[in-house]
Amino acid sequence: MKGVLLVNLGSPDSTETEDVKSYLDEFLMDERVIDLPKWFRTFLVKGIILNTRPKKSAKAYRKIWWKEGSPLIVLSERLLEKVQNKVSIPVELAMRYGNPSIHFGLDALAKKGVTEVLLLPLYPQFAMATTETILVLAEEIRAKHFPHMEFTSLPAFYDHPDYIRVLSNTIQESLKGKNWEHLLFSYHGVPERHIRKSDITKSHCKMDCKCCFEDSPAHAYCYRHQCEKTTQNVAAYLELKEGTYSTSFQSRVSILGSWLKPYTDKTVEAFAKNGTKELAIVTPAFISDCLETLEEIGMEAAEDFEDNGGKKLHVIPCVNDREDWVNVMSRWIDEWALKEMAQ
Repeated sequence: MKGVLLVNLGSPDSTETEDVKSYLDEFLMDERVIDLPKWFRTFLVKGIILNTRPKKSAKAYRKIWWKEGSPLIVLSERLLEKVQNKVSIPVELAMRYGNPSIHFGLDALAKKGVTEVLLLPLYPQFAMATTETILVLAEEIRAKHFPHMEFTSLPAFYDHPDYIRVLSNTIQESLKGKNWEHLLFSYHGVPERHIRKSDITKSHCKMDCKCCFEDSPAHAYCYRHQCEKTTQNVAAYLELKEGTYSTSFQSRVSILGSWLKPYTDKTVEAFAKNGTKELAIVTPAFISDCLETLEEIGMEAAEDFEDNGGKKLHVIPCVNDREDWVNVMSRWIDEWALKEMAQ
């Protein structure tokens, strides 16, 4: 019997500092998030970060927390419910960090008799710290607890026409009637070394803003290329004029080395100082709105933009549980259930 496991990033169980600390511990100790020697990662995370950051992060989570709970969890649950209502095979939800865990999700599928699982990471672009860490952990859990299961994973869908259409429709609907001057595509940042580590050719990625647009097998696992391609495809779909859109990267941690550039915070500030009054911003690395979109962009970036002379930052929501996105995901699942999607 076939089944599907939707996997998103995760969230603390509550906005209490201890819950946030526990979540950050699991997240930051992941070797594919902070890819440094374990002794140094342990010193950095447990000796420094967890002594200061949880309280600050808990305050940020409280700003965006809903009555039903974490926005990311609630939106993921809504997506799950809508998809499950449209497909004929079992679908469960899991988080890479926090609850419900991947083990919990696989166990729920196993109890329904599922032996073939489609792992569906809710990330359009592939990255070490997102898709790869999900697939690696899921395989470890399968080998230890569910050896009878077989896995198939959905490839990165950053350039799939259906996803581009849904993302473009989201942008178009959100900006209808608004006098925006520039559209900024803000993707979650990663250290530049992650890009090089994911380069299967070991020679293509040069971080020179040119290699992303040259054909290479490396692009199958190159996060930056996939972000640039998402921007390019949406711009083409929406027929955006050159110069009216650009790409940036958010959420960097400076102590972890050089990160993908340009930085979103600096870019937003520069637009405001250079006279842009209405800037639109979309976050295509995320399927579900979360701390990084609701607080970092919707609150912090909006405030910075206005403080530096801007009038309005138009924040475009993620695709979340939109009906057209639900329909796309349901169709992908049905196609796999019937004949399995091509790897």
